[in-house]
Amino acid sequence: MRRREFLILPAVALAGKPVPVNAQVKIPLKFFTEAEAHTVMAAAERILPADESGPGATDANVVVYIDRQLAGPYGKDKFRYTKTPWIESVPEHGYQGKESPREMYRAGVRVLGDDFAKLSAEDQDRRLLEIEKTYFFQMLRTHTIEGFLCDPLHGGNAGMIGWQLVGFPGPLMGYREEVEKQETPFRRKPKSLAQVYGRPVKGWEEEPG
Repeated sequence: MRRREFLILPAVALAGKPVPVNAQVKIPLKFFTEAEAHTVMAAAERILPADESGPGATDANVVVYIDRQLAGPYGKDKFRYTKTPWIESVPEHGYQGKESPREMYRAGVRVLGDDFAKLSAEDQDRRLLEIEKTYFFQMLRTHTIEGFLCDPLHGGNAGMIGWQLVGFPGPLMGYREEVEKQETPFRRKPKSLAQVYGRPVKGWEEEPG
């Protein structure tokens, strides 16, 4: 069993509550090594970068979402048929290979290189373009979007900044009555599932593998 490793990330405000400038939080990693986490975080940031329109993958703690998914049943391929034949098939059939998400990430991070997080944005983009057609990149891109827009209980969308950016108010059953009362565009502060229930909520990644 490897020694627990941690990742230092920006501390994000919760639904509009301010935090000190340059505040940071130390988050324990469940699957990635610290070096792997920095590589994945840098790659995700190039896929969904922070710019003048809003926050990016790093701000949303996307790497934490990915780390939690790979540490849980999904990372071990619990939900996919994994017997032979392992073949290349039509896109409609989805991934038909042998490697689990865990194995695919470990191999993909090696391809990106140990120095990836230290490269310029232009050089990072060049390396990502080289693997753009691979299953690893497709998975990383999907996970980056999921981690930016998921409920915070899954580790990503820190401070619900992804929801605030797109104007999603949270996982309530409906908003029709509230919308009909509005004389201006409906833009309420988002609520996470835990806030809706008023108690902590566990995600599927915390189920036994």
